[in-house]
Amino acid sequence: MDIGEIIQELERIAPPDLAEEMDTGKIGLVIEGKREVRQVACSLDVTLPVVRAAIRMDADLLVVHHTPLWVPVTTISGLLAALLREIFTAGMNVYVMHTNFDHATGGINDTLASILDLSGTSPMSLGVCGDCHLTLPEIARRLRAPLIAWGQPPLPCRLGVVGGSGFDLDLIEEAASLGAEAFLSADLKHATARASPLPLLQSSHYALEAPGMRALAGKMGWGFIDDPPVTTVWT
Repeated sequence: MDIGEIIQELERIAPPDLAEEMDTGKIGLVIEGKREVRQVACSLDVTLPVVRAAIRMDADLLVVHHTPLWVPVTTISGLLAALLREIFTAGMNVYVMHTNFDHATGGINDTLASILDLSGTSPMSLGVCGDCHLTLPEIARRLRAPLIAWGQPPLPCRLGVVGGSGFDLDLIEEAASLGAEAFLSADLKHATARASPLPLLQSSHYALEAPGMRALAGKMGWGFIDDPPVTTVWT
């Protein structure tokens, strides 16, 4: 299939006009490769292990959530050089669907709400608010990742959920206005935790967003490449 036809389908799934301003120039086909695409791989991030796994799959297109080119590039060296060298040598296309897929129906946040079996859901400006009938250990098992609780979330309860770095006071207050009694996201800052009107649940960025890309790959018949960060916790 021609890459142009695939892009049309991807833009139907996650329309570019849903993206937030910070994603200007950072979504869509960020690296152009072969015109003819026979095999598609999908992952959350563009890392060397992911690219090498995609090459082993003979993928002509890698669809990801996070661009490998967050900032303007003036020097190509080190890890970025190694990454781009393998992508260009393989002739692989890289397509990014970031905040447009966060907002899209069936995207990152809808998948997260489904995993947690949220009911009575209300959409937020980013994320979802709904009734969560799970306990803290059950949420951790569903997410396949540890949870850190700030305060005392009264679970089961109404829960605001935002995939990725969603600990923003405006979002937390929006969730509270929709009846949320706790809020789940990733990448919490100390000042936000102190100022939050709700108890907070912190998971990992990967645990909250990879399921959406995995679900997309399953729906489209693509190969999903799992590449969670290696973390160790001492207590």
